[in-house]
Amino acid sequence: MDVRRIRANFPILNEVTYTDNASTSLTPEPVLKVVLSYYREFNANVGRGVHRLSQVASQKYEEVRKKVAAFIGAKETEIIFTKNATEAINIVASGLRWGRGDRIVTTSLEHHSNFLPWMRLRRASVRVEVVRPRNGVLRAEDFESVVDERTKLVAITHASNALGTPSPVEEIARICEEEGALLLVDGSQSVPHMPIDVRRLGCDFLAFSGHKMLGPKGTGVLFMREELLDEVEPLLVGGGIVKEVSLNDFRLVKGCAKFEAGTPNVAGVIGLGSAVSYLRAVGMEEIRRYEVRLTEKMLDGLSSIEGVGVYASDAPLERRIGVVSFNVKNLNPHGVALILSEANIMVRSGHHCCMPLMKELGVNGTVRASLYLYNTEEEVESFLKVVEGIAGSF
Repeated sequence: MDVRRIRANFPILNEVTYTDNASTSLTPEPVLKVVLSYYREFNANVGRGVHRLSQVASQKYEEVRKKVAAFIGAKETEIIFTKNATEAINIVASGLRWGRGDRIVTTSLEHHSNFLPWMRLRRASVRVEVVRPRNGVLRAEDFESVVDERTKLVAITHASNALGTPSPVEEIARICEEEGALLLVDGSQSVPHMPIDVRRLGCDFLAFSGHKMLGPKGTGVLFMREELLDEVEPLLVGGGIVKEVSLNDFRLVKGCAKFEAGTPNVAGVIGLGSAVSYLRAVGMEEIRRYEVRLTEKMLDGLSSIEGVGVYASDAPLERRIGVVSFNVKNLNPHGVALILSEANIMVRSGHHCCMPLMKELGVNGTVRASLYLYNTEEEVESFLKVVEGIAGSF
């Protein structure tokens, strides 16, 4: 993997070390070029016009559906474009038919976007069971005693946005299949960083955001298994999803199109397609191996600094992603992040939209460094040197 060539597509890296990729990734020049070309050359709505510009925009928009489907091993008819993973998860939460006493199983490791939609269903008398990780790691056996014939859906993260720890999705999928439960996976932190095949995972729904995988903000994807498309109601109704409308009733179109009401983010989706092409050209296996090496270097370095505590540091390296959470002595995480920022190193600090997990860890927040394909070993070394200096100064 030619990291120097990759970095040339991100001019901002000449000024900063960017390690806040779990929040949002940077956007490479080829993606920006494609987005601008839409606005400059064929700015039109999709699926609504017969004129040339609309036809060009519609064709390029639908080509992205094929690209994304191939990227995760799905059918193009199973790909729904959303504005982010949050919307994708809410489509499922609001669209499934829930009955009194139905059960949902989720975990305390989840980002709020894969936690709050299920908590809200408690108002409809749906039961929500929460599995807690051990040392930041979820284990399949923890689900065996919780998931049963009354469970309608299990909602889990593929990899923790706060700790970088993985979930045993394939094993949990088998438990769900045995009990007849649906499985939703939040792939926001996994799809950008490793090869994904939804058939191998065994999930019924997969949600992820474009802005975490080199794409524009305001883009996301919901994979929905084809057999479920008719069982889930759309979150929104409006233009573009109706087959017939009268003064008394309406009929929706079939398939993934019924979930995409209104004018979509055409430029963003086309940019997402360019980001997918960029990642495939580099190679997801290559990206995965490279990030594991960087993660190991960061974990080893932080663990050797006196006064630095790393969370879930013993999680299996070969399965975790490049997200590392730590604290320095009793310092406020925001203070540490500000010192790092003064050294032109960008990290995240706080609860990372994971308040239940932070409470279980007994902290108000952590400092989080998260890596991607354009980071380097030299950047990790500089980061460690600054952290060591902070720890030694207080």
